[in-house]
Amino acid sequence: MSAVPGLQEDCEELLGAFQEADTVRFERFAELWRERRFHTIFYGRIRALERNKLTKKTLELAQQYFLPPYAFQIRVGGLYLLYGLYNTQLCQPKQKIRIALKDWPEIQKFQQDLIDSQHYDAAYIFRSLRLARAFHFTAMPKLELMNIHDHYQKMKCVISADKSQPDKALSLIKDDFVVTLKDITLEHHEWQQNRMKLFLNAKETDEISNKKDEGALLESEGSERANALARIKYRSYSAVVEASKSRRHRQVKLESSESGSSYGKSPNRSKKNSRRSQPARRRDSLEIKGEMQVAKETVTRHIGMPVITEEDDSDEEEVSLPKRKRRC
Repeated sequence: MSAVPGLQEDCEELLGAFQEADTVRFERFAELWRERRFHTIFYGRIRALERNKLTKKTLELAQQYFLPPYAFQIRVGGLYLLYGLYNTQLCQPKQKIRIALKDWPEIQKFQQDLIDSQHYDAAYIFRSLRLARAFHFTAMPKLELMNIHDHYQKMKCVISADKSQPDKALSLIKDDFVVTLKDITLEHHEWQQNRMKLFLNAKETDEISNKKDEGALLESEGSERANALARIKYRSYSAVVEASKSRRHRQVKLESSESGSSYGKSPNRSKKNSRRSQPARRRDSLEIKGEMQVAKETVTRHIGMPVITEEDDSDEEEVSLPKRKRRC
């Protein structure tokens, strides 16, 4: 499993699409690379230490597709993948591709097969990586301690009198030294991997808790803002309603006062006033009707309705016709 989540799946998906294309041309691989925007795989890593670790793990994962037991087309795709990852990495200086010494003869044979098959684009890519010094030859990319010991034993046999086994004079270490060293190294490697897993789990837990805290904070801020807006709206609408009620109260009061002042005067007179002469009564009647008309106009003007006055025949003076004399 890859230490970077989803990295192995992405690489296998790219190589699977290249295998389905049924070609080993670099042009087709480049199209698939651009379609998946594979160059953005190193984006988002700000600190140099984290960026170097990611690049190292990515190149370590990709180089396994370049070696047996994978098929020829997959190995060509692995070569193109290493070329793309090496040239798009953001590390300065660049992280190199780690190749074990025991794997180098197989890689040289693969290079010769490319040339013999006239796959010159793949051969050119491999040569470009070598000229750029992209390969770092190492004895133990994955704890290959036993392989080194076997190689050391063969060298001692070559220089010994008996070619089948080394001379005792050349045995400078204990027989169980290599096995013990291997066990200690494996134990340390396992401890390092477990420590890295614990660190990643703790980091993931912190990120989840931080996201939850941010979500709760945003929700509280949103609820406080909504409550504040609701209070402001309530105060605004309540102020408008109270103002309208007060105006309506003043209006009714004004109308009642005006109507009371207008219609409070009764046309009925006392007996003393009724004894007045006819011209005086007509004058008082005209004054009263004038006041009533002014009150009507005031109230009508207040409510905005037109007033249509009616003629009153009772106010006209009586004209007495002279009596005709009868003819005798």
